[in-house]
Amino acid sequence: MTRRCLIIARFQPFHLGHLHVIEYCLSIFEEVIVVVGMASQSHTPENPFTAGERIEMIRRSLKWKNVDLSRVITVTLPTLEVSKVAVHHVKLYSPSFDAVITLNPIIKTIFIEEGYNVLEPPELNRGLYRGSYIRKLMSEGDSRWRELVPEPVASFMDEIKGVERIQMLYKEKVPGYYVTA
Repeated sequence: MTRRCLIIARFQPFHLGHLHVIEYCLSIFEEVIVVVGMASQSHTPENPFTAGERIEMIRRSLKWKNVDLSRVITVTLPTLEVSKVAVHHVKLYSPSFDAVITLNPIIKTIFIEEGYNVLEPPELNRGLYRGSYIRKLMSEGDSRWRELVPEPVASFMDEIKGVERIQMLYKEKVPGYYVTA
């Protein structure tokens, strides 16, 4: 078993696809570094949740799945700039790691160019398990989003009024998006 891997995403919100990747990582690595990207941004349509809220979603979901949290290291990254500079920033904000797990071809390329072992996780219907799609469902008041996130994330969304936040953010971004009665 290789020592430690890294996954990087915005987790806006944390969904079952993310959980699937972390479980995959834990099946082949001793530890997983979960990098929460764009940590300095929140309350925008693309990044509606704070870094702290995203970490809460991740922790609650992992506890729900009985994951040993001592095997998971959470790191925040102020930006998620996808360039060779990103590798340097990840190394500054993160403990050392042996491999990177990603489906993103650009992230894969830049980490390979820096000498890292990069693995692709088994894919789980990326059409459904995609933050932009889940946020769209939430913005439209379509409750099918709940089927795409772990139960603790759905509960947390209710606690923080996450759907209402997204609806407000989307309404402000796209005037006339909502039809009023």
